[in-house]
Amino acid sequence: MKKVLIHSDGGCHGNPGPGGWAAVLRFGRHLREIRGGVAATTNNRMELQAAIEALSMLKEACEVDFHTDSEYVRHGISQWIHGWKRNGWRTSSKAPVKNADLWQRLDELGARHHIHWHWVKGHAGNADNECCDALVQQAIAEVKSAHLPAALAGALEAFRAQAM
Repeated sequence: MKKVLIHSDGGCHGNPGPGGWAAVLRFGRHLREIRGGVAATTNNRMELQAAIEALSMLKEACEVDFHTDSEYVRHGISQWIHGWKRNGWRTSSKAPVKNADLWQRLDELGARHHIHWHWVKGHAGNADNECCDALVQQAIAEVKSAHLPAALAGALEAFRAQAM
C-alpha cells in the first residue's frame, strides 16, 4: 500500500462567509497542492471539504497520515461518526447532524484507505499546515475577486436561509 502524507485546512472570512479549503499531499518525492473556495459557507464545511478533496485525489487504496488543525474533523471522523451512523445521522440529543452531507462523503472516501488521523496545532510553524493556510487565504481572495459584493451578499443570504 502506498503511504501518503496529507495536511489540510479550511477557513472563511466571516463565519459564515466566503470560504476556502486547501490540502498538501506528499507521496515520496511527489508534492501536490490543491485549493478551492465557495462564495458562502462555514469554517467547518471548508475543513471537511479540504479533507474530502484531498482523499478524492487518491486513485488507489493508500495508507494515509492525515493531519488537520480541526478537532471538529478529527474527532468527528474518528469518534463521533460511529454514533451518528448508528442513530440515523442524528446526534445523541436527536438533532440532525450538521454537515451530514460532507460527513457522509468523507466517510465514503475514507473507507477505501487506512487513515491515521492527527491533529496539528494551527499557526504553530508546521510547514505544510502553514502552506495550507496560505492556500486557503488565496482561495478566499480568488472567490472574493470573482464575485461582486452584491453577489457575495446574495450567496450568504441564500446559504443562511438553506441552513435554517
